[in-house]
Amino acid sequence: MIDEAPSVLAHFFADDVQLSGSSNPDNATAVCRVLEYCVDDVQVWCSSRRLQLNPGKSEPMLFGSQVNLECLASTDVSVRVGQTVIQPSDRVRDFYVILDSSLSMRQHIAKVASTCFFHLRRLRKIGKVLDRESRNRLACAFILTRIDYCNAVFAELPDSTLAPLQRVLHAAARFVDDLRSRDPVTDTLMSFTLAANARTYHV
Repeated sequence: MIDEAPSVLAHFFADDVQLSGSSNPDNATAVCRVLEYCVDDVQVWCSSRRLQLNPGKSEPMLFGSQVNLECLASTDVSVRVGQTVIQPSDRVRDFYVILDSSLSMRQHIAKVASTCFFHLRRLRKIGKVLDRESRNRLACAFILTRIDYCNAVFAELPDSTLAPLQRVLHAAARFVDDLRSRDPVTDTLMSFTLAANARTYHV
């Protein structure tokens, strides 16, 4: 084992194991080696129970400031899983939340906005034959639930990063009240979100 090795935290789920460690850039390689020891132990445990650890589903990820990540550009931060050497990913999906190395959340927000606009386009095709209450329920179920999911990751993000989600909310409010693109949406948006907070939806 490595002397004075960095500590590693383990998080166990039904079909997933997450290992994490922290260090300054100078000690990043040591963290990767400790992670390899932990993965080897998991692999031994799996083999003893006739289970197989799949390297193809293993994704190392580095999180840090842009300055610290640039310091690691020439450092070996790969992780060996069995006979496979895996390089760090640019992004990973954790509980359907897309995490990038700088935790800017831009990729996750772009994905959420794209999915919401896709559903709004589908809903508009039937919007004319629905009353307002039905449109409100559908918008809450297909749009607000996706924005609300794990919304704690949006805390302290700048307005420029959150702008795509704001556009989604405005578009959803226009769908609910059948408004034109230049009609004000403030009142509709307030009643729309308040109504959503009073209910629980499952999509």
